[in-house]
Amino acid sequence: MAWVWRLLFIFMMLWTVCQSHLHFAPSSRETSAAAAASNKTVKTGIAAEVAGYTDVAKRIIDLAVFGAARNRSYTRLADFTDTIGTRVSGSNNLDMGIKYMYNAMVKDGLDVHLEPVKIPHWVRGKESAQMLLPRTKSLAVLGLGSSVGTPPEGIKAEVLVVQSFEELKQRASEATGKIVVFNQPFVSYGKTVAYRAFGASEAAKVGAVATLIRSITPFSINSPHTGWQNYQDGVRRIPTACITVEDAELMWRIAQRGQQIVVQLNMEAKTLPDVGSFNTVAEIRGWQHPNQVVVLSGHLDSWDVGQGAMDDGGGAMISWEALSLIKDLGLHPRRTLRTILWTAEEQGGVGAQQYFSLHKGNMSNFDLVMESDLGTFTPVALQFTGSDAARKVMEEVVKLLAPINVTKLEDNGEGTDISPWMKVGVPGASLHTADSRYFWFHHSEGDTMSVQDPGDMDLCSAAWAVVAYVVADLQDMLPR
Repeated sequence: MAWVWRLLFIFMMLWTVCQSHLHFAPSSRETSAAAAASNKTVKTGIAAEVAGYTDVAKRIIDLAVFGAARNRSYTRLADFTDTIGTRVSGSNNLDMGIKYMYNAMVKDGLDVHLEPVKIPHWVRGKESAQMLLPRTKSLAVLGLGSSVGTPPEGIKAEVLVVQSFEELKQRASEATGKIVVFNQPFVSYGKTVAYRAFGASEAAKVGAVATLIRSITPFSINSPHTGWQNYQDGVRRIPTACITVEDAELMWRIAQRGQQIVVQLNMEAKTLPDVGSFNTVAEIRGWQHPNQVVVLSGHLDSWDVGQGAMDDGGGAMISWEALSLIKDLGLHPRRTLRTILWTAEEQGGVGAQQYFSLHKGNMSNFDLVMESDLGTFTPVALQFTGSDAARKVMEEVVKLLAPINVTKLEDNGEGTDISPWMKVGVPGASLHTADSRYFWFHHSEGDTMSVQDPGDMDLCSAAWAVVAYVVADLQDMLPR
């Protein structure tokens, strides 16, 4: 019988080992199921926490859209732009606009301060353009930011019309001593703006004496659109301005017939030394984590045409209005809500870059950065840049905007002023609106209060306030 006991002992040992392996090495299916259950628990936790703000979100929306704050952001914008007007970098008007907003937000009961920065000071001066041949015609023109001026007598030269940088290179031998007119078709702002930004330097490389750029817009009623342009280092600086789509196409048609075109261009543009300015900052301090921050923003400067109502007065006003709505309801978020009205955005985000340099040492405390700079038309979605885990949170947050039908979360939060933060991993969000008309009025005399709609601005303010407040009040910051 001894051999029976030996077999039984061996069997028991093997059973013990198998049990041990089964316990410590579950199957891949079991592992996946456990991970899925864990993720579901986390998601359910976030979903439940965010859903707890449903009533608060409805109160914010009701106040903004139907209640005492209805039309307030529109009225504030109208008062501001009608009083101050355009606010180009370095101008007295921009100084007055900053003081106006500082005083208005202090009066609103917010904690407000100014942070000093240095910004460019480009002055347009008098400017004109006239076609002399093959017939006389005045050309509507707007000099581009940072352009040099012409000599006092102006520049009178034959015109070379091209439709692309490639055509310019192919016809480089024809460009010497001429004014190059770019009649590039509008593809999208992001692609077509390269002609405004770099057209002068590309033309100067082949000997041109000036450039006239077809305005960067998909639609025109004979109005030029200005904007910033960049001279390349080591390349001769020549005067550059935008003309209307209609005039660019006119000269292209004339050129296709083989007729000579001569233009007289006069520009007094000059760049003065940088001047002092301010980013305007208003806050509602967090009660639990005051050093952790959710930023709402728009830029206060504009170009020196129109009223700067759409670009970006609307974005600035809804960023102020969001704090007003939260304050009026007596809400106190865990983290600080900080509205920043940037200065000198149109010159390449100058004020925002300096703010980033000053505060980047505390970047771990920046929970979310938000920017509205594509018009305050009817909101349709929130655009977001951040980790997958942060996106899951934001997907729940936008569900709170169901009463105003803005529950879509899109990729790629954007904005010149918040881009430095997003590049280092801080979550960023921007407001996507029904902006098909935005570039009709962009940087032109058409950017006035007539473009704005009070109901649309109420909806934008409500969306901005709900998202900012809920993110600032959640138990945890958004995951990086």
